[in-house]
Amino acid sequence: MRRVVLYIAMSLDGFIAEEDGSVDWLGGEDPASTDMGSYPEFIESVDTVILGWKTYYQIVTELSPDSWVYADKQSYVMTHREMESSNNITFTGSDIGELISSLKAKDGKDIWICGGAGIVNQLIALDLIDRFTVSVIPMLLGGGIRLFDSGISEKNLRLVSTKSYNGITDLVYERRS
Repeated sequence: MRRVVLYIAMSLDGFIAEEDGSVDWLGGEDPASTDMGSYPEFIESVDTVILGWKTYYQIVTELSPDSWVYADKQSYVMTHREMESSNNITFTGSDIGELISSLKAKDGKDIWICGGAGIVNQLIALDLIDRFTVSVIPMLLGGGIRLFDSGISEKNLRLVSTKSYNGITDLVYERRS
């Protein structure tokens, strides 16, 4: 069965972006390093990407304005904006729990929760994330957009693996049954 996987980076103090949404601090100890860590293997394990409007907008306006970086994946952008969908990008205001349930019922690879924090916290509240991969960046931001809301309910997780590269540590946890 397909899993719902969160794969996201955060600062050591728990932020996924600065207050203005900036993520230019994600480079690790050596920003010039080309070591992609676990990402190349991870991206091959998914065929579906779910993200919120702000994450989508940041990708298409700042991070990769010339081409959609997940062109070989089916992407779902959670938004209430009226946008025209394309072959591989669906803009939807549907209930995220229903969307996840329908996607999990289909054959395919894992489903990636790409961001942002609002989507992540909704799925945590619904207990729909099967695997959490959090890449801890060696940076203290002191403020910004928190990954986890302070009001989330307790979740018991099991450590699956860790991996370190360029000062970054990937922590991989699975939901306990």
